[in-house]
Parts: sequence; C-alpha cells; structure tokens
Amino acid sequence: MDEPALIHDAQHGDLEAFNRLVLAYQDTLYNMALRILSDEALASDATQEAFISAFRSLNSFRGGSFKAWLMRTVTNACYDELRRQKRRPTVPLEPENQDDEEIESPRWLADSSMTPAEKFEADELEHAIQHCLEDLPADFRTVVVLADIQGMDYAEVASAAHVPLGTIKSRLARARLRLRECLQGFGELLPAAFRLEKESPR
Repeated sequence: MDEPALIHDAQHGDLEAFNRLVLAYQDTLYNMALRILSDEALASDATQEAFISAFRSLNSFRGGSFKAWLMRTVTNACYDELRRQKRRPTVPLEPENQDDEEIESPRWLADSSMTPAEKFEADELEHAIQHCLEDLPADFRTVVVLADIQGMDYAEVASAAHVPLGTIKSRLARARLRLRECLQGFGELLPAAFRLEKESPR
C-alpha cells in the first residue's frame, strides 16, 4: 500500500483512496476502542465516528505517522463516549450474541491450535487483564492500550493521546504499576516468568 499517495488522493476528494486507508486501519482502531470501552457496539460506533472525523479533517494532516493521527482521532471518540457514560465501563468482556447470551469464546481470542485447557487458561487470563484495565482511569487505560497492546512507541502514543511525551511516560509508569498490583490477585493465571519476576527480591 502506497500510504502517502492514498492520503494525497483522499485529501483531494478520492473516496476510494480513503476507503483503502479505512480497510488498512479499521481492525487496529476497532481493537483499541474495544480495549478502552469494553463493549463491541460502543467500540464499533467510536471507530466509525473516528473515521468520519478523520475524513472531514483529512486536510489538517501534515505528515508524520498517519497511524498515530488516526489513533488520536479514535482516542478522542472513546473519551467522548466515556464522558457520555459518566462512569467507567462495566460491560463484561464477553460480547453478547443476537439472543443476548454471552459468547464464551470471543473471536479475537480464537486459536485453533490451543487445547481446551489452554483455551480456558487464555480466557481466564484475558478476563484478569481486562478487569484490571477497566479498573484504571481512562487516561491510564488509554496509554496502556496504545503502548503495550498496540505496540506504539512513546512518541506515537503522545501524538495519539495529544499530550506531552513526559506525561505519557509518567502515566504509563503509574498505569503499569497499578496493573501489576491488580494482576497479583490473579497470580495463578500469570505466566511463570511473570510470577518469578514479581516475586524476586529487589
């Protein structure tokens, strides 16, 4: 994908070029929104709002990381939704199907190579991680999702969250500490290396 060319064409009104950019990034943005909002429908809405906003303001993009620019847009959409909710999300990790029944195996965790026991352990660990993420303030949760789940570097996270680099480093350090403390309550679910690291004397 020639991203700069697609961006240039989209900025000049080429909807097909923008649609190709959407296809390239929609899964990444949706997964990030899902982590922050913990609700499939809200995450889908936030992602759609982010792309609509991105298309409307595409001419304001002046280069740099287009991914980070999109991440900032979806982050803002998530913040808007959290403000509307006026509370932290309490929706369970498992999405519900059309019959309002919980789906025991979310599709983003599907791995055909896992044994039933391994799949159960993975599900339980995912529960623990999501529970601890939801217990973080929205600002902390966002930087963890961007840096540790999406794999963005500090500069990209700063651009996406629209805050100074020093603030990102501070929030991330504090968020990771709180996550570690929370996850200690699920010690039996953590990888052995993680437990050993945390149990080793400083």
